[in-house]
Amino acid sequence: MSGEGSTVGGGSSVDGGSRVDGETSGRRTTDRSPIGWLLDARLVAVALSSLAVIVVAGLVQVSFGAYSMTVGQAWRAVLDPAVLLDSRWLLNFLVGEELMRMLTGFRGELPELARETLIVWNIRLPRVLVGVLVGANLAVSGAIFQAVTRNELASPFILGVSSGAGLTILLTLVVFGSLSAFLPLIAALGGSIAFLIVYAIAWKNGTSPVRLVLAGVIVGTVFNSLQTGLFFFADDIGVVQSAIAWTTGSLTGTDWEQVRLALPWTLVAVTLSVAGSRQLNLLLLGEGTAKALGMSIEKVRFALSGVAVLAAAASIAVAGIVGFVGLIVPHMVRNLVGSDYKRLIVGCLFVGPALMVGADVGARLGMSVITGADAQVPVGIVTGLVGGPYFLYLMRKQQHMGEI
Repeated sequence: MSGEGSTVGGGSSVDGGSRVDGETSGRRTTDRSPIGWLLDARLVAVALSSLAVIVVAGLVQVSFGAYSMTVGQAWRAVLDPAVLLDSRWLLNFLVGEELMRMLTGFRGELPELARETLIVWNIRLPRVLVGVLVGANLAVSGAIFQAVTRNELASPFILGVSSGAGLTILLTLVVFGSLSAFLPLIAALGGSIAFLIVYAIAWKNGTSPVRLVLAGVIVGTVFNSLQTGLFFFADDIGVVQSAIAWTTGSLTGTDWEQVRLALPWTLVAVTLSVAGSRQLNLLLLGEGTAKALGMSIEKVRFALSGVAVLAAAASIAVAGIVGFVGLIVPHMVRNLVGSDYKRLIVGCLFVGPALMVGADVGARLGMSVITGADAQVPVGIVTGLVGGPYFLYLMRKQQHMGEI
């Protein structure tokens, strides 16, 4: 950018030269500011439009259920001062009643809430919040994997993380049913082990983007075959249905427990991904350029992959395996805000939740609108129906697909 600035400055005798030079200098000053890049017009537009989608879809979510209410009633319940202005209620939802009492020293009974407020905050709003966390985690995970492998087809699913989690979920439900209470942690552990296997297979005096993707495809194929085989050992139809819900991805039945489980790991993964955005940009330049700039390629690649696995595991632990979000959201954001990973990561934190919450509205209400039956489909089916055609559009639009 500085080279462009000096070139334009050299032509300042031209009428528009000083104006362009001033704009370039202004952009340079903004980029040097610690948070100036957040004010990028395209990024702000993406963030605001995504927030609008989340708010509208969230209001639709909390309005429908066995106890029906209007959108206005749902809105007033979400913004009820009895919750928002009472730290005891907020802490009760966010950290649980026991920890709330420990932190505040409160020993009495919590004030009563209106029926609509209690239903929205205690039952329906957590599903929206889990959708936000899952969408953000999957989008960030996919963006990191695409930079680490320099392949725009990379995602937690392609690199075996989702398959490893799915296999341990099925193994627990079918063989070790007594451990089902620890299913979220087991899913996260399975995803982490799968990626370690992928990394070990890809290692040969170091790794390469191509070997990582090929190893991920191999591990994913083997694990998916083992998943299919395990279904034949399940005698209980309820176990099979539960396993299908986990391996397809579903937000049905999520509550504040899932929010508390995913939130801390989400904050850690997001913080580390934003902090590593410079290294992600360098990886996109190629190994030769990154090494010339003093980067330890393997250490950085492994560390950033660990962040991506952490983000994916936090999602899988509360919602199961949701397909396509980690693949298509980074593409959408890249087309909207550019390839700079500082903006890309932040954009993913808004677009991912918007897609996930919107898809969950379709998953929850689609069947009732089409058939009139009170039934829900797993959200992973909806993201697949949305993501497949969008990815086909990208493939037809771009002449070269595969390497970033």
